[in-house]
Amino acid sequence: MMKKLLLLSLLVVTVLASGFSQSGKIEFEEYDLDNGLHVILQQDHTTPNIVVSVMYHVGSKNENPELTGFAHFFEHLMFEGTKNIPRHQYDKYVSRAGGELNANTSTDRTYYFEMLPSNQLALGLWLESERMLHAKVEEIGIKTQKGVVIQEKKQRYDNPPYGTILPQTMAHAYEKHPYRWTPIGDENHIRNAKNEDFINFYKEFYVPNNAVLTICGDFDKAEAKKLVNDYFAEIPKGTKEIYRPNIVEPKKTAEVRDTVFDNIQLPAVIQAYHIPAVGTKDFYAVDMLSKLMTDGKSSRLYKELVDKQQKAIQLMAFPMPYEDPGLTLAFGIPNMGVDPKALEDEMDKQFAVVRDELISDREFQKLRNKIENELVGSNATIADRAENLATAYTYFKDTERVNKELDKYFAVTKEDIRSVAKKYFVPENRVVLYYLPKQK
Repeated sequence: MMKKLLLLSLLVVTVLASGFSQSGKIEFEEYDLDNGLHVILQQDHTTPNIVVSVMYHVGSKNENPELTGFAHFFEHLMFEGTKNIPRHQYDKYVSRAGGELNANTSTDRTYYFEMLPSNQLALGLWLESERMLHAKVEEIGIKTQKGVVIQEKKQRYDNPPYGTILPQTMAHAYEKHPYRWTPIGDENHIRNAKNEDFINFYKEFYVPNNAVLTICGDFDKAEAKKLVNDYFAEIPKGTKEIYRPNIVEPKKTAEVRDTVFDNIQLPAVIQAYHIPAVGTKDFYAVDMLSKLMTDGKSSRLYKELVDKQQKAIQLMAFPMPYEDPGLTLAFGIPNMGVDPKALEDEMDKQFAVVRDELISDREFQKLRNKIENELVGSNATIADRAENLATAYTYFKDTERVNKELDKYFAVTKEDIRSVAKKYFVPENRVVLYYLPKQK
């Protein structure tokens, strides 16, 4: 009995120390500075580490159609240096302190973070404040990063097998919305852009009133608030109007179909279905449907087309969690000797089944268990929590959404899954691309 009580006490202490309440919710505090910067503080004293991050509400959808790739370009340029940090020294401050740093860009936001020992909070905040106020947007850095970004496009998109699937899919799926280009952008736009184009982009988007600062980990809250005020309160609020596209993509009424010849050995079938924006009621049902169809070896498509019929060697389907209505991408590679049309027909049959019939109680419970496990895991580390908290505020202006996700998934019924299958996973709402080997 004493051992059980001791173990229970240790469990409670661990849960509370890791930034979760006894109910399992993430505990955090948030507030705004006068310049519009939103600040989120989330304490976790389990390890002597902190994550300092800044998420800017700018992605590829905020770009000029004639100047694409800028948000991703700035992901690189913002490491060049600042007024008080010499070129190529930004990352060395972090590595010398025993930490690590990185950044990433999507269609909707750009995210920068440092993971540091907990006694380096001031360093992390100083670095991000320097980036926000004093980034070097000048000739030498712009020229250097133009070369870096263009080379990255070649290495990650143009040259690898199937590397152009996402750009090709988005270009075929969207006629008007800026999702029609991907964050990597057009290399000619980057190559030909003028210095003032980059300067104007920085002044518009990389401002405190377009950012969320998140601190997660082992820190003292009073000290953190003082440091945040010291480093960020005097940064001027942006004065330019921040561009938020309100373009609505026309409803699709006919299937878009095309063939792409690529440097590949095995063909591929890509089906991209238009779906609602992340956070909407239907999105949760779409996500569960995607997991039902291809998540793991026990999923419907894998069991039927890989194991049983052996028509495919790989299958996957995943929704893109975009701020505006996005896509679910279904991707299949036929087995040797299997015609892509035969694989596509079988994929269609499986989607037809889920449109016509409710999934079983067993499958439904398995989905709920999988979702619960993934959501708990998605907040397991301070790095995960920092990004999830920032995303919730950036997309929804509701940081508390990190504690509502499970309830929203659990509100989905079997009837909802069938309903979204009927509504979205139909031929007239999709793009179909055949990727075929180039003729030699």
